[in-house]
Amino acid sequence: MNYQDLRHFADSWGLLFMTLMFVGLAVWTFRPKARSLHEDAANMIFREDDNV
Repeated sequence: MNYQDLRHFADSWGLLFMTLMFVGLAVWTFRPKARSLHEDAANMIFREDDNV
């Protein structure tokens, strides 16, 4: 496998794979059930810690 073969793969299937991964991760991040997890993570620093 030489550079031209790798370049052809990256321009075709690699681009499709990266696009599908981006769309999948974006949908997974903004799914409705994740809202409570994101709010919990955002407010985590404001909780009082008894171990301090």
